[in-house]
Amino acid sequence: MYNNQPFPITHVIFDMDGILLDTEPIYTKITQSILDRYGKTFTLEIKAQMLGRHHLEAAKILIDKLHLPITPQDYLSQFQRLQTDFFPNAQAFPGMKKLTLQLNQNQIPLAVATSSKRDLFNLKTIKHQEWFSIFQVVVTGDDPGVEKCKPAPDIFLRAANLLKVSPGNCLVFEDAPTGVDAALSAGMKVIAVPDVKMDWGLFDKAHRILKSVTEFNPKEWGLPA
Repeated sequence: MYNNQPFPITHVIFDMDGILLDTEPIYTKITQSILDRYGKTFTLEIKAQMLGRHHLEAAKILIDKLHLPITPQDYLSQFQRLQTDFFPNAQAFPGMKKLTLQLNQNQIPLAVATSSKRDLFNLKTIKHQEWFSIFQVVVTGDDPGVEKCKPAPDIFLRAANLLKVSPGNCLVFEDAPTGVDAALSAGMKVIAVPDVKMDWGLFDKAHRILKSVTEFNPKEWGLPA
């Protein structure tokens, strides 16, 4: 419970893909359309290893696991050609818009920490600009202050630095095992909201695992109800 934690939660940081925006099915669709050319299948096991990582590192994992006859750069080039047709249609993840708006109304500072590059962030949020304007800080994977991507803590430490808050006062929402590890390494509290089809054992280090954001209890963390 929150009362056993040494630091009060004053700021909340959100991953974007699979947390704020329901983009994971889009990633899966694009990836599988590329793999179809090589007779391969994109499994949840591989996806779990790729989630939250830098795009080049994730591509290398996919290629190595499936023994694809292409380079990571080849895969990313194919992916980039397809993404402009799909990502602008990304929808808000159920419950997240309501939660973030309520936190903002209660003057809780908010941040986004995503491994996506800035141009891809802009593409995904093109229809949600008013909503994303409530986040005081947005840190992307190509931010000059982020030397290493998740599972390194850099991206969350950068967000805390820009928010001007101690990492111990931050609560993170994540859907990827690498993101959970990154938040913990940063000294933050972390709530995992994984895909129901994933192995939840991968998230056992998180302070809480939720089936849905509707299960989130702000009072438990000392936040306004």
